[in-house]
Amino acid sequence: MADGYPRHEGAAGRIPTIPPRVPQVPPNRFTRAFGRWVLKLGGWRMVGELPDAAKVVLIGAPHSSNWDGIWGFAAKLALGLDIRILGKDTLFKVPGVGALLRRLGVIPVDRSNPKGVVEQAAAMLRAADALWFGLAPEGTRKRVEKWKTGFWKIARAADVPVLPVYFHYPDRVIGIGPLWPLTDDPEADMARIRAWYAPWQGKNRGTV
Repeated sequence: MADGYPRHEGAAGRIPTIPPRVPQVPPNRFTRAFGRWVLKLGGWRMVGELPDAAKVVLIGAPHSSNWDGIWGFAAKLALGLDIRILGKDTLFKVPGVGALLRRLGVIPVDRSNPKGVVEQAAAMLRAADALWFGLAPEGTRKRVEKWKTGFWKIARAADVPVLPVYFHYPDRVIGIGPLWPLTDDPEADMARIRAWYAPWQGKNRGTV
C-alpha cells in the first residue's frame, strides 16, 4: 500500500489470504467457489490485505446501491469470512427467516433494550474471542453530510480498531484499508477516515 491506499492490481476474482486470527465460517468449497465465480463474472477483484486481527469493526463505503450488498456478500462467501451484522429482532420471528439470517451472519438486536444498540454490539465484541462486526457508516444509500457515529462508539466501547473497506466501481474493486486505532476525539477520527475514502467512487456517488 502507498499512503494507506491499496494498489489496484490483480485479475478479476482475486481473493486475499485470510490470516489465522481472522474469524472464518466452517470450510465449504461450494460456497467459496460460488463467491469467487460471482466476483469474476462481475469483473470484480479485491485489493489490499486482511489484517491478522481477531476483533474489528468493519465499515463499508461508499454505500450508494443495493448492488453493494451483492458484491460484498460474494466477497464474504469467497473468503469464508465470518462477519456479523445487526438485524431487527422482529425479523427473526418470521417463520423460516430467523435460521436463514443467522446463517448469513445477522445477529438479532432488541431496539427497545435500554442499553441501546451500541452497547449491545460492544458487549458482543467484548465477550467474543474473535468477532468481526460490519456496518455502513453512512446508514443510507443517499449522500449524507455527516456519517453516523455508531461505528465509532461501538469500536471505542469495545476497544477494537476500525477496518475500512471500500467499493470503487470504476475499477470494479473492493479494497481493504489499514486498521485505524481510535482516539478520544470522534469528530477528528471520523474526519480522517472519511478523508481516506475520498478517492473511491460507488455506483452512484462518492463519500464527499
